[in-house]
Amino acid sequence: MNKSMLIGTVLGAVGVTAGGAVATYSLVDRGPQYAEVLAVTPVKETIKTPREVCKDVTVTRQAPVKDQHQIAGTAIGAIAGGLLGNQVGGGSGKKIATVAGAVGGGYAGNKIQEGMQARDTYTTTETRCNTVTDTSEKLVGYDVKYQLGEQVGTVRMDRDPGAQIPVNKQGELVLVQQAQ
Repeated sequence: MNKSMLIGTVLGAVGVTAGGAVATYSLVDRGPQYAEVLAVTPVKETIKTPREVCKDVTVTRQAPVKDQHQIAGTAIGAIAGGLLGNQVGGGSGKKIATVAGAVGGGYAGNKIQEGMQARDTYTTTETRCNTVTDTSEKLVGYDVKYQLGEQVGTVRMDRDPGAQIPVNKQGELVLVQQAQ
């Protein structure tokens, strides 16, 4: 065998061996391709939304009073009481009975008119409003506990990753889901 053939054969064997080593190296597992998910906890935010609630309510009100001091009731009561008092007794007793009847009748007439005014009511409907707060919960993400090799960590994600989280060639978690 000549020397150049021997060198060519050796170099060929070295090239094939090196090529096989490179191919094998790319196939060799360089670490985990996935991190194992240990726990997933949904993270929620409470949202409070105020809104106005209105309803019609029946309201009873006192009618406006035309004679606030009950002068008409007092006057009519005094006249009636004076007339009745005048019918009692004679002489100076008649005068005292007339005055007492007028005073008593005036007081009674005043109270009667006051009671009538208090019972003079009307009913109307009014709209009454108040603010109530509705609460709801919004999902803002997921706290994910994972194990990558011997390391345990936690990360917040926008989705539930399932049982595994992909790991890139640098050994970092792939947290963004690729568009399909």
